[in-house]
Amino acid sequence: MSETIDLGIEGMTCAACVTRVEKVLSRVPGVEQAQVNLATNRARVTVAPGVAVAALTAAVARAGYGAAPVRADAPPPPPEGVPWHLVAAALLTLPLVAPMLLSPFGWGHAAMLPGWAQLLLALPVQVWIGGRFYVASWKAVRGGSFTMDVLVALGTSAAFLLSAVQLAAFWPHEPHALYFEASATVITLVLLGRWLEHRARGRTVAAITALAALRPERARVLRDGQEIDLPVEQVAVGDVVVVRPGERLPVDGIVQDGAGSVDESLLTGESLPVARHPGDRVTGGAINGEALLRVRTTAIGAETVLARMVRLVEDAQAGKPPIQRLADRVSAVFVPVVVAIALATFLGWWLAGAPVAGAVINAVAVLVIACPCAMGLATPTAIMVGTGLAARRGILIKDAEALERAHAVTVVAFDKTGTLTEGKPRVTDVHPADGQTREVVLRMAAALQAGSEHPLARAVMQAAEGMAVPAATAMRALPGRGVEGEVEGRRLILGSRRLLDEAGAAPGALEPAAEALAGQGRTLAWLATAEGAVLGLIGFGDAVKPGAAAAVARLRAMGIRTVLISGDNRHAAATAAAALGIDDVQAEVLPADKSARVAALRGDGEVVAMVGDGVNDAPALAAADVGFAMGTGTDVAMHAAGVTLMRGDPMLVADAIDLSRRTWRTLWQGLFWAMAYNVLGIPIAAAGLLDPMVAGGAMAFSSVSVVLNALALKRWRPRA
Repeated sequence: MSETIDLGIEGMTCAACVTRVEKVLSRVPGVEQAQVNLATNRARVTVAPGVAVAALTAAVARAGYGAAPVRADAPPPPPEGVPWHLVAAALLTLPLVAPMLLSPFGWGHAAMLPGWAQLLLALPVQVWIGGRFYVASWKAVRGGSFTMDVLVALGTSAAFLLSAVQLAAFWPHEPHALYFEASATVITLVLLGRWLEHRARGRTVAAITALAALRPERARVLRDGQEIDLPVEQVAVGDVVVVRPGERLPVDGIVQDGAGSVDESLLTGESLPVARHPGDRVTGGAINGEALLRVRTTAIGAETVLARMVRLVEDAQAGKPPIQRLADRVSAVFVPVVVAIALATFLGWWLAGAPVAGAVINAVAVLVIACPCAMGLATPTAIMVGTGLAARRGILIKDAEALERAHAVTVVAFDKTGTLTEGKPRVTDVHPADGQTREVVLRMAAALQAGSEHPLARAVMQAAEGMAVPAATAMRALPGRGVEGEVEGRRLILGSRRLLDEAGAAPGALEPAAEALAGQGRTLAWLATAEGAVLGLIGFGDAVKPGAAAAVARLRAMGIRTVLISGDNRHAAATAAAALGIDDVQAEVLPADKSARVAALRGDGEVVAMVGDGVNDAPALAAADVGFAMGTGTDVAMHAAGVTLMRGDPMLVADAIDLSRRTWRTLWQGLFWAMAYNVLGIPIAAAGLLDPMVAGGAMAFSSVSVVLNALALKRWRPRA
């Protein structure tokens, strides 16, 4: 069984760094997959059992970076204040650029420092503060990779050394041109850009930070009739936790005593508190309202809904959609190509008769403007903001590929029960056959359904409450059709019309009642003996969710076709589809056939999203391009789906697709601007039309603008 190790990575500055770290981690024996995220400075490594963390951190260290294990649900560190080295660089650089800043006012010449003073100011910036670039460059080159640090080190060193040589050659006279201010300014701007990126990236992890902060550190546990205050890690499954009004629930559990409202807004996106009574499930992290609740613990630690939510968001942000993998491959070869272009620029200008100083400065401008940092940030920042925003709305996206694929969805296929309907059917009609009574039919049906978690089974048990229900033996589930078992010496079956036909039973006098109930959209269950004698007919009604029709209408407005794939009879499915405005109905579909129906839709060239909540929906959810599981459904469905809807509201499907489209648009905008800076900037720099200082500012601005563009996603709101 594979396991996952999360590492915090230090020293990454660009997409080339990401590629390098992923490569060295993948080479460690036993590593199955390594995903590195520049935006969070995290690596998620999937390894075979027995792989030591020390082997992973050592491999990263050999590549020139730092690594240390971190908890999967631990939020990234908050943005730091202005670092001292940035302040020092700015103070030393300001006198060097003062002549340029004051020249529009006619004071530029007066502010010009002598060459030796410029050297004294630029030297600590280049060697002391900028030494980090040399160290990182040496480690990267030694490890066989070329990163942004290489470009910065080459460019600034060339400008600094050229100026120093010229100062020495013309001594004691002043040379015509010195470029100390260019080298110092580029280093200062790169450091400023990185700090601004770090600050902006810190805002993208707000969702994880908010989720991780929801769980209380301590819990009040009832033991031997006494309330004991314990760290939440010491609470065990089965413990009764006392939650006072206004407190957060420390664990997942079932209300044992007390009734009141619970605010789950940060977990589900539901704006209004929800009522909770004895027997209802509650989730750790939610806020208790006005009542004292006693909750029996059902999940603790990593198994709680809150911990799984944090893990899902982390997984989505650590993963890479195909477009990011393409950007990483481009970035990996980008730096060597830029170095070659810079060398060609120098040779071209020098051979054309330009002074060596001018040729070097033009080559330096090429090196500085070409840093691929923005390219490496474009995708992860957009993915982080999109998944974080989705989590705040009650939409948990399991992986980045699901977010990418969702934008292209053309067909949404819905299951009916529990997805478009409340999933809480009730028995509306009982028609006994001749010689039987209503009580006998319900008692026999309840005997066959005892212990089942199926919604129809719960409805039967509720209808038979207070009756003496006999025990059933030799039970056997018949997937998609019903159940059979032995009750009071008779072999009985309970299920669909298909099961009735397989048993060779005829509805007889109950046929008109069945047609009438089907016309009303009722779900039908037939009770018969294995020999083919019909004993009765049970009709079930399930209310449509309040927002289901509006959700379908919104999907249609977005240009998406809707399909209902249900195991219900044709009349019931058609009635529900007509009430909701669904385009196509596929009824009486066995669970094993649902995935085939989804595959058929994909075979027609459609990009299919499947929405379901039950165990029988899991294969179809996995077969779809994007699976949406209702958070009110089963764990199996949620594991099979790429997206989990915490509220079980169909409108969240439209919200998720809309957010995916916005995220995808933002992602491409970021990549476009990142590439535009390079594609436009490199030729301009090579042509000698771009000063290295301006190039440094443009490079830093490109990274910041890409991150700010991603943060603009936070303005997204669900459409009515």
